[in-house]
Amino acid sequence: MKLVINILLNAFAVIIASYVLPGVRVDGFLTAIVVAIVLGIVNFFIKPLLIILTLPVTILTLGLFLFVINALLILLVAQLVDGFQVNGFFWALLFSLVLSIVSTFLHSLANE
Repeated sequence: MKLVINILLNAFAVIIASYVLPGVRVDGFLTAIVVAIVLGIVNFFIKPLLIILTLPVTILTLGLFLFVINALLILLVAQLVDGFQVNGFFWALLFSLVLSIVSTFLHSLANE
């Protein structure tokens, strides 16, 4: 049940972030749920590999390269999910930041 709640909260965060950013488009709530699921899978399997492979660059940039990795993963999800569109790297970077903030806020509300 907790997994379903987390997916729904992340889907709400995707919808909110897409409304805030004009360079990101989500067709509907079902698409947002698919984006949340695919993003979770990508973050679970691919992100750790990318972090390990880019560790020297991440250390040199004091962790700021992790933002680049997040943006690239957002662009990957946009390629995989129909109905989810991100208009370039800059919007993917902003989307990952807004998504993180909104998701943290929604999860903190749900835990109280």
